[in-house]
Amino acid sequence: MLVTAAGSALLLVDFQQRLMPAIHDGDAVVANAVRLAEGAGLLQVPVCATEQNPTGLGPTVEALAAYPQMVLPKMSFGAAGEPGFATLLPPNTEEIVVAGCEAHVCVLQTVLGLLAARHRVLVVADAIGSRVPSNKDAAVDRMVRHGAEIVTTEMVLFEWLRDAHHPQFRAVHKLIR
Repeated sequence: MLVTAAGSALLLVDFQQRLMPAIHDGDAVVANAVRLAEGAGLLQVPVCATEQNPTGLGPTVEALAAYPQMVLPKMSFGAAGEPGFATLLPPNTEEIVVAGCEAHVCVLQTVLGLLAARHRVLVVADAIGSRVPSNKDAAVDRMVRHGAEIVTTEMVLFEWLRDAHHPQFRAVHKLIR
């Protein structure tokens, strides 16, 4: 089943200033998250974010800070169980596209919580990261076993567009060139 722009929300999990320098290929992970966020903006897909212990890990990295319409500070690793999470996602969100860090901690626990709440969850493999690549790999495997769909940045952007006749096609296409 294709992901739709009309029913989606983009959830950016813990892309924080003090965390990202430790993430393996962190610059590429952030760059892909920026592509997703820019595409979401062009296609009117809501963007939400979480920040794990923002006092300790700092705010969302500058490259992504302007995109979320709402940011939820949290102390729980899994955002879905955090007080206030129910108001983070827009009403009638059918599909949650997830990017973030760390894949094996906050992303994993958030995805498992979303799946338990019967959401369709699409995890963007090239927009999630961990300090150690094997932890990311194990997290992806576990998320798949629990029902998450694994996608890439380009898959999401092109599925949101549907075809080359979309009025935002050229603008979105520029994001991946």
